[in-house]
Amino acid sequence: MISADSFLDPAHAVGFEFYTGVPCSFLTPIINRVVGVGGPSYVGATSEGEAVGIASGAWLAGRGTVVMCQNSGLGNAVNPLTSLNHPFRIPTLLIVTWRGGPGISDEPQHEVMGDITPKLLELIGIPHRDFPQTEEDIGSALAEAQARIEETDLPFALIMHKGSVRDDGLEVPPPVVRDRGIIDDMTEGRGLPTRASTLERFLCQVPDSAAVIATTGKCGRELFTLDDRDQHLYQVGSMGGASAMGLGLALNTSRKVVVLDGDGAALMKLGNLATIGRYAPENLIHVVLDNGIHDSTGGQPTVAPNVDFASVAVAAGYPRSFRTDSAGGFEQAFATTLSEPGPHFIHQKIAPGSMKGLGRPTVKPFEVARRFKQFVTGT
Repeated sequence: MISADSFLDPAHAVGFEFYTGVPCSFLTPIINRVVGVGGPSYVGATSEGEAVGIASGAWLAGRGTVVMCQNSGLGNAVNPLTSLNHPFRIPTLLIVTWRGGPGISDEPQHEVMGDITPKLLELIGIPHRDFPQTEEDIGSALAEAQARIEETDLPFALIMHKGSVRDDGLEVPPPVVRDRGIIDDMTEGRGLPTRASTLERFLCQVPDSAAVIATTGKCGRELFTLDDRDQHLYQVGSMGGASAMGLGLALNTSRKVVVLDGDGAALMKLGNLATIGRYAPENLIHVVLDNGIHDSTGGQPTVAPNVDFASVAVAAGYPRSFRTDSAGGFEQAFATTLSEPGPHFIHQKIAPGSMKGLGRPTVKPFEVARRFKQFVTGT
């Protein structure tokens, strides 16, 4: 058994400095230290998949990241680990607990995952080793993790057994309770603009210094077709993860960060809004382009018509949100977000459909991530 600090201090020394995740009782000592006063940076996520997205955004801002989760929650993280980290070659250190592991009598819900945890990591291409249980093992564990990450640009996992880390208590900062935000209703009730025309207005307004993350599907494809820029990241896969990535990025850069989301994607990870509202980066602008359908899969309807996104955003902690359904309304709302501290939320209604003959980005995801990171960090 080791103390939390005996792992955290050397981990920080080799660059693992930004933590995010979802609690597990095995992780309690580590989380208690990173969430406590004076600990490393930590963002508590609403889901393990969200945590992977947050860490990816932080990495794009130049941080060395750690994602912590229970092995049952590893199932929630499989999609972004395989469809975000792998194609973009975004590394992170995973600390995955082994509930239901060999010789452990545990709750019935951990039986299957307890049996397959190492095999699942291998199946999705993530090398792993046991989390260190003695101080003598810490250096070699971190050295192996660091070497494999540098070699592959992919995640590496440490599997934590029960009782690996001593619990030294918790010193928690007081919770931040925010006032209810305000909603600007700028809807006009006339014909809806297309996504492409809205993105054209956006491209005319967005500052050259802003970092832009476009969600998977037609949004990123249209943005690329209209104008490919180094300030753009076109997310592929990991549906719902754009806002989590935007949060991780915004917390670690002074640049404006704009997330171009879709209604289906936002609904898939609605908990992301609560995390954004809790950590409230003032430089984040979250735009949901809502056409009420899953456009890239044939136009199947989403449940968006029953959701008041602007109200959800302020209820989650965004200081201000906007409802718009016109190109002019979007321009006005976006201009406001550039001049006031956020995070801001814009719910932009758009017409179904996309540009004719729409292609896909010709820049590989790996290349997009590297040029975007260079744009953000300047290195």
